[in-house]
Amino acid sequence: MTDTNADARPRRSVLYMPGSNARALEKGRTLDADGLILDLEDAVSPGQKAEAREQVVAALAEGGYGHREILLRVNGLDTEWGEADLAAAAKAGADAVLLPKVESAETVRKAEALLDAAGAPAELTLWCMMETPRGILRAESIADATPRLAGFVMGTSDLAKDLHAAHTPMRLPLLTGLSTCLLAARAAGLAILDGVYLDLNDAEGFAASCQQGVELGFDGKTLIHPKQLEAANTAFAPSEAQVAFSRRIIEAHAAAEAEGKGVVLVDGKLIENLHVVAAHRLVAMAEAIAER
Repeated sequence: MTDTNADARPRRSVLYMPGSNARALEKGRTLDADGLILDLEDAVSPGQKAEAREQVVAALAEGGYGHREILLRVNGLDTEWGEADLAAAAKAGADAVLLPKVESAETVRKAEALLDAAGAPAELTLWCMMETPRGILRAESIADATPRLAGFVMGTSDLAKDLHAAHTPMRLPLLTGLSTCLLAARAAGLAILDGVYLDLNDAEGFAASCQQGVELGFDGKTLIHPKQLEAANTAFAPSEAQVAFSRRIIEAHAAAEAEGKGVVLVDGKLIENLHVVAAHRLVAMAEAIAER
């Protein structure tokens, strides 16, 4: 598959929300986020796991999340809560189930089998957290595990920990892992979200991290606080200038094709079919954002 994310669903900002925090689950209905990760894993203490699961299922049953894409992050299948989480997630009404610390295609397929057994609808997708060295090394096979798989989420904090790597402004220690997962995701036609930025007081650093994510090719960024939403939404949205240029590309190429020409110049730049495909994707994304 070569034209990834053809549905042009905006995923500029995807905010983690603790499943054990009722106020957060309520607030999520009002935030300007493209997506929410309702978390039953890292954000929930062992003693609150069952209660958090019930609370998240109740919140989803109540609804009211509008256009926001809802990912339900479950506990791993190697924990005492994982299978119960998947059984609950199967019919909870989320858009996707997010599997933590995925290290093999077999894990993905096992999760899918459990969802199927619990009566999950066909439209419920699976996403994978890519956050361990072994998971990164197996990114290609994980990406191809099942047609139900829709995306990757980078877990850069866990990855840096396992690599014994430093958190640096340019994220050079993580670039191999980030790029490996980007390649695997795009080859399989998956969406992919960048990892979190931990310093809530460093607005300039966060903006730079978002810009780097855009340049690398991520669809959006995962966030840990609502104060990060505006910057992520701005960074990962096409600019007015980009949209205008893309529309000129589409129009000029259509006119050239009508004249039997395969290439055309727009603003002095040589335009071929690959640029037209990218232009259509960018315009579709801008229109999808505008509809919100």
